[in-house]
Amino acid sequence: MLAPMTTEIRIRAFRTTDDYETCLKFIEGHRKVLAIYGIENISTNTYDWIYNPAIFVVVVESMDRQKLYGGARVQCADGLTPLPIEVATGDMDPKIYDVVREASLYGTGELSGLWNSKEVAGFGIGSLFPSRVSVVIAEQLGLTTMFSLCSPTTVRFNQWMGSNVLTSVGNQGTFYYPKLDLIATACFLEDVTTLKDAHPREREKMLYLRANPTCVIKEKSPFKNAYVDVHYDIQIRSARKEEFKLGVKNTTHIV
Repeated sequence: MLAPMTTEIRIRAFRTTDDYETCLKFIEGHRKVLAIYGIENISTNTYDWIYNPAIFVVVVESMDRQKLYGGARVQCADGLTPLPIEVATGDMDPKIYDVVREASLYGTGELSGLWNSKEVAGFGIGSLFPSRVSVVIAEQLGLTTMFSLCSPTTVRFNQWMGSNVLTSVGNQGTFYYPKLDLIATACFLEDVTTLKDAHPREREKMLYLRANPTCVIKEKSPFKNAYVDVHYDIQIRSARKEEFKLGVKNTTHIV
């Protein structure tokens, strides 16, 4: 069963520049998880991103906001900072640059930095839930598409959200990353607006959260017979839907 401290949690979303302290907690928690697997060179394992206003954070935390159980980031393509998938795979397959550039004309971003603490591993609380919320908030940010570079475990989460493997890059979408004995899969969600390819169960949940960004829902773990009361606080008040649309219809260059 879930530990008592995790029977009631908050999932919150914010722009990096609005909560520096929680960003630091996010980095600390993420690094602890990476260290367990002996991974140090992952492209997002830095402090640089906490100063980037084009990045938005989803955290799963205790009700008093003192403890993080997991989270994810949504980095919007701003024409200045490469997306994590570009940094991670560009040397292996430069085609990713053109794919991202084209998508960025209409508003694109990337779900990255997904992690969960050991104490909630296997429940979906720190992995599936923030993945779902990342797609939900993408609509607030004006994104029409979304990339992700997934571990073998999280590919299915992205497919539930409506993503498909991006077979035009790498080896039919796969790369040896972040080290030679690990495989990462590039995924692409091509319709953030209607979520037409999402699993019906997930689509219903995401559309509900989009319409009700502040709510409390008793959620069931997708993997265990356990329930948790989730307090959602995912309205990003500084979000502007036109902020990350880098082009207009019928243009062929980033403006």
